[in-house]
Formats: sequence, C-alpha cells, structure tokens
Amino acid sequence: MFDLQLWELASYMVTVIGLPLAIVLFLFEQRKGRANEEDEVYQLLSNAYNDFMKVVIDNADLRLRSNAPTPDLTPEQRERMLAIFDLLISLLERAYLTAWSPDMTPEQARRWNSWEDFMREWIRRDDFYQRLPELLRGEDPEFAAYMRALAQDERGKEPLPR
Repeated sequence: MFDLQLWELASYMVTVIGLPLAIVLFLFEQRKGRANEEDEVYQLLSNAYNDFMKVVIDNADLRLRSNAPTPDLTPEQRERMLAIFDLLISLLERAYLTAWSPDMTPEQARRWNSWEDFMREWIRRDDFYQRLPELLRGEDPEFAAYMRALAQDERGKEPLPR
C-alpha cells in the first residue's frame, strides 16, 4: 500500500513543516499563558487596592483623600492613620515586587504606570510623605529606593523627612 519512498517523504514533511509549526505553536501558547498570568496578577492587585480604598472610605474622619494634613487628630485617629498607611505601603510594595521590572513590555509598562500614579498621589499627601521614612523601614531596599526617588521627583528638592 505505502511504499518506503512515501514514508520517507512523509517524514521529511513532518521534519520540515510539522516540527517548526509545533515549536511556534508551543511558544505562542507559552506567551499567551504568561500574559494571562500577568493579567490575573494585575487584577488581584487592583482588587486589593479597591479593598484598601474601602478602608479609606470607612475612615473618612481621617480625610485621607486630601493632600493637606488632617489637623487635630486624636491619638486613636493617629494610630488608625498609621495602620492604614502601613496597609498602603505593604500593598504598594507587593505591586512593586510583582509588577515592576527594568525591562517591561509596553503592556507591562502601561499597567505599572497606574501603580506609579497611585504612589505619586499618596506621596503628594503631606501626612503620608512625613511618615514615609518610618513606613519604608524594613521594606524591600529596591522598593524603598524607588519610593524615595518618586518622592524626590514629586516633591522637587524638598528633602525626605528623617
């Protein structure tokens, strides 16, 4: 039925066409899988930030969405504010560790820019900025350096408080 030449031709076709096609499809699926994982991580981080914003709303008396410092805080309010800032710095560090890279694709950079916007927004808040050195103590050194650089950029030559 099939002779040896036909089998040989079929094996050449698999080698020349099938194997490269299989490799290309494998690489495509791998890239698609990585993109899906990145989307999932971004979505989880976004959900965590939304949950954090609910905490901010639940503590409206602290006026955390205002850039000006909240005057005349009670000791209990100061403690809540510091705890909320601790939650925030932890979330921002997690975003930095999972989403930032020195060689990002355009899609990764677009996602990261939204996190950098959040960081800059909070750095503009005086109460957060004043506590930043304390909040960064013990955090990832690269993250801390990144936040300090953003603070320097956002606040101009104003030195980071000690």
